[in-house]
Amino acid sequence: MTNTGIAIIGSGSATPPVSLDNHGLSKIVETSDEWIASRTGIRSRRLADPQTSLCSIATIASKQALAMAQIDPSEIDLILLATSTPDDLFGTASQIQGQLAATQAVAFDLTAACSGFVFGLVTAAQFIRTGVYKTVLLVGGDILSRWVDWSDRSTCVLFGDGAGAVVLQASESDHLLGFELRSDGTQNKCLNLAFQGQPQPLIDGVTVTQGTYQPVTMNGQEVYRFAVKKVPEVIEKALFRANLTVDQIDWLILHQANQRIMDAVAQRLNIPSEKVISNLANYGNTSAGSIPIALDEAVRSAKIQPGDVIATSGFGAGLSWGAAIFQWRF
Repeated sequence: MTNTGIAIIGSGSATPPVSLDNHGLSKIVETSDEWIASRTGIRSRRLADPQTSLCSIATIASKQALAMAQIDPSEIDLILLATSTPDDLFGTASQIQGQLAATQAVAFDLTAACSGFVFGLVTAAQFIRTGVYKTVLLVGGDILSRWVDWSDRSTCVLFGDGAGAVVLQASESDHLLGFELRSDGTQNKCLNLAFQGQPQPLIDGVTVTQGTYQPVTMNGQEVYRFAVKKVPEVIEKALFRANLTVDQIDWLILHQANQRIMDAVAQRLNIPSEKVISNLANYGNTSAGSIPIALDEAVRSAKIQPGDVIATSGFGAGLSWGAAIFQWRF
């Protein structure tokens, strides 16, 4: 098989219509707009109501991306859904495939939490570069409101729901310029959404465990220290692989976790604030959805132009982190 380049040619995004601002949140837990905004940069977040599924918002984002790319669903070879909150524990990508009527596409979920979109981007690229598939739809999305303890102000103020999508296609020239992926499972307890069960004896000598997943738990200080140290490093390694310098970056799109983290990473890389794309104030942390939502908004507002070089990095539970350098729709 012949190695093939990659072009990213379309984007889309969708969030639930229900919005909860910090003033509203202060009626649920002891907090305030000033406390949340000063520590996180978040002012509001979108929340899925009981009728809204991950599949529904992911499908809307996907249709927008396909329309921008001028790609018919029948042309999609692969659908990758990066998520930690599927509608079905067995996977939701195939439901999106069905909703799109993407009859030629194989579909599967990929789980890497807040790093999911970057990990998905790199995974999709391998299928294209090896010539296996020509057109890939990559969706990043999460509905973390399902798994937040709304009495825990250390976590419930952070998360929102949403999905974003991009279309990748084989190209004569390669516009995924460089990447680097990392994991450290020894730090897993810093941020997780763990299964908790109780022993259920069936018959003598046979016991199983049954239960469910528990709400998100996080050591905020450790996650902050991890991100501020590791994210600049992984971006620099991706830039090295791309044979580029920091000065050649047009835009920095980080996982929208915390404005303090984004500011600190930009400062350590000497990237001016006007090159940093942030929509955290309006959406909160949408996990695997945060980077593609921010990308799509910047594209549709004409901030990002064809040929612009974008450095992106996802980081979070696992712990996992990664960076990718790419040119938009060149």
